[in-house]
Amino acid sequence: VQLVESGGGLVQAGGSLRLSCAASGSTFSINTMGWFRQAPGNQRELVATIATGGSTYYADSVKGRFTISRDGAKNTVYLQMNSLKLEDTGVYYCVSRIVPVGRWPYWGQGTQVTVSS
Repeated sequence: VQLVESGGGLVQAGGSLRLSCAASGSTFSINTMGWFRQAPGNQRELVATIATGGSTYYADSVKGRFTISRDGAKNTVYLQMNSLKLEDTGVYYCVSRIVPVGRWPYWGQGTQVTVSS
């Protein structure tokens, strides 16, 4: 499975961005997709996930502001980010796995999101 992210950029605090992640390869095997992020000097943080059945998970830090969605026909997952804060700055990575729980074996290359004041 290959994952390619797009949609990062520079945005002012309070603004919005939508990230996209297109999957290719053995996409039929994908169960769950999600997004991690990593700010400079910090560990990678799981931001949101969405399973094949549509169930979602959000980190407390993004609940109510971010929405993850999935288009099965296009093998694409989206992360709509609203009310962005300075602390949302970081590299966002798309991830996927073929089982409902456990490690994330497939990672995209990452896309930079920078929130300015």
